[in-house]
Amino acid sequence: MAGAPDRWRIYGLALREAGGTIPRGLRRLVRLPRLRAPRPERLLFAPQDLRTADPVVAEDVYAGLFTFAGRSVQTGGRSPFAVAPPSDAWSEVLYGFGWLRHLKAAETQIARDNARALVAEAVGRRRRDLRHGSARRTKVVARRLVAFLCQSPLVLVSAEHELYTNVLRAIGRDALALERDLLTVRKPSDRLAAAIALSYAALCCGGLENRLRGATQALSRELDAQILPDGGHVSRHPGILVDILLDVLPLRLIYASRGIETPPALTGAIDRIMPMLRHLRHRGGEIALFNGMGHTPLGHVATVLSHDDTRGLMSTLPPTLPPASGYARMAAGDTIVLCDVGAAPRLLSSAVAHAGCLSFEMSCRDARLVVNGGAPKAGGRAPHLWRETAAHSTLELGRTSSARILADGQGMTARWLLRRLGPVVALGPARVETERHETPDGIVLTARHDGYSGRFGILHERRLRLSADGTSLEGEDRLVAAGGSARRPAESVLRFHLHPAVQVLPGEDDGSAALSLPDGTRWRFSTASPFSIEESVFYGGAEGWRPTRQIVLRHEAGPLDHDVEVTWRLAREDPVRRNAG
Repeated sequence: MAGAPDRWRIYGLALREAGGTIPRGLRRLVRLPRLRAPRPERLLFAPQDLRTADPVVAEDVYAGLFTFAGRSVQTGGRSPFAVAPPSDAWSEVLYGFGWLRHLKAAETQIARDNARALVAEAVGRRRRDLRHGSARRTKVVARRLVAFLCQSPLVLVSAEHELYTNVLRAIGRDALALERDLLTVRKPSDRLAAAIALSYAALCCGGLENRLRGATQALSRELDAQILPDGGHVSRHPGILVDILLDVLPLRLIYASRGIETPPALTGAIDRIMPMLRHLRHRGGEIALFNGMGHTPLGHVATVLSHDDTRGLMSTLPPTLPPASGYARMAAGDTIVLCDVGAAPRLLSSAVAHAGCLSFEMSCRDARLVVNGGAPKAGGRAPHLWRETAAHSTLELGRTSSARILADGQGMTARWLLRRLGPVVALGPARVETERHETPDGIVLTARHDGYSGRFGILHERRLRLSADGTSLEGEDRLVAAGGSARRPAESVLRFHLHPAVQVLPGEDDGSAALSLPDGTRWRFSTASPFSIEESVFYGGAEGWRPTRQIVLRHEAGPLDHDVEVTWRLAREDPVRRNAG
């Protein structure tokens, strides 16, 4: 972040963050003492856990092998709560207790006994551990509270009175912690998680009825604020929509089972999210790899879509642009093209957002052809790398990204902000202009963004045209002066990341490449510009990162007294199967 616009943006963020610290602290001191710990008396309902479970995990846990967030720990007979966690993410999963569903799925007495022993230890002699470190983070507390309720039949049926009492007390303590967090936590997704968990507790626990009104109000407030009119989330993270549905669908059922009116905000959020989720999917079921999305949990997606009241009658949003979420879809014949045409999310919702403005993905029938890099299941030492523009199928200018993400090595001020806010997008596209129209020849999408205007005085404009039969996608990428004095970047790089299953070979001439999908479908990439086939990395697979290839067009920067334009085309070569689904 060496540029002046970046530096001043960082300084401005730091001043606002520092200026808000005292007022936030005063509000906490004034309001928190009014809260008293709730006292659950008994469990009334065990909510359904819609997340898929694997009984094999129960065998690993019994053997002392705990594999969470891509890291494994062999406890060697020790308690998992006593070992040094290999990562923060591993610790969060451990203390979230979502893994109890795998033990329930085993349906064996050994798994039941093991679950009871682990929960008894956590809420008994190690209960203080739940109040510190990663175990005390809002999203972890919320996940733990819901897990204890959902898996209560596994742990508490025929359990000793001491364990039953300790679990109720743990639920009460976690509910109090979440009530406090609702007043102080700033990350929107954490507030929503807290409101959902509190609603679960108030509906499922006798003695917490006086908490239901406040929990329902908080739930409604957060859903209305965070679920956009078109069904997207304020973070623009497609995957969070699946997680929200997995939590709120059982919640809707509990309201009905208790004979309590379901909050209109809850019903409305579900009705909006369902078509958006379909809007963001390829025909094979995978969700497009935009803004934090990684491997698609196909089982989870199928589960939530089975609860769609429309039963797929409206498979996607109407064929217009969803202006709130900023994701455009073009579908014709066997081909689907999805494009990110949205501005950067608001600061506190951008900790997983990517610098992929105007990137696109393309699939033919059930196979993906052009993709973005995606996000791994668990972070790494450099969690910003897969978020950079270079990891997306779009244009990178001057070896920089269209959005600047807080990371280590950007100075003392940036490091201070990073500790307080996380790796948020400090500066990104603020204005994205988009047009979409259909003609007898196909669908045309045109968009431009200002992510490079501050540094270079240049706009990136992309025009995509998908033919009416879906057999060709034509693209134009232009660099346009933003109105001031355009500065000369080192180079522009246009990338097309290919799915690992795609075989790519140079064409017979210098201006094309042959692309073959696993089902035998053949496409050809062609352009008048020089290009190369280079190595790439795909993070969106179930097995972790995989090597893949990318088509790269590099242009040395020239004078910017006129627009720079690059044209390209993807055309299908094999005969189209007219009866293909």
